[in-house]
Amino acid sequence: MIDRLEKEVDMLERHLQVLRMVIENEPIGIVKMSNETGYPHHKVRYSLRVLEEENLIEPSSQGAIQTDHTEEFVDDLDNKIDSIVDKLRTMRIDDTAEIEN
Repeated sequence: MIDRLEKEVDMLERHLQVLRMVIENEPIGIVKMSNETGYPHHKVRYSLRVLEEENLIEPSSQGAIQTDHTEEFVDDLDNKIDSIVDKLRTMRIDDTAEIEN
């Protein structure tokens, strides 16, 4: 159960890293992103597809570019992450608490 969550967080981290590269270097292509991040081409391509489906980037003839929705998403990202972190903290089991079987 926790392993799946960790994999999802790793994937989200990759998507956000790819988004950051698009924002900072647009237009940018898969090969350059793969070389700079060390992620294989297929993983960069998947992240680009996810970001495109979320309407955060769009393809151009020279590579990926941001959309009109990217800035709003980025502006709200820290709040969303903080909210998730807070929720995860409430799920912790206190070391001193006894777990009843």
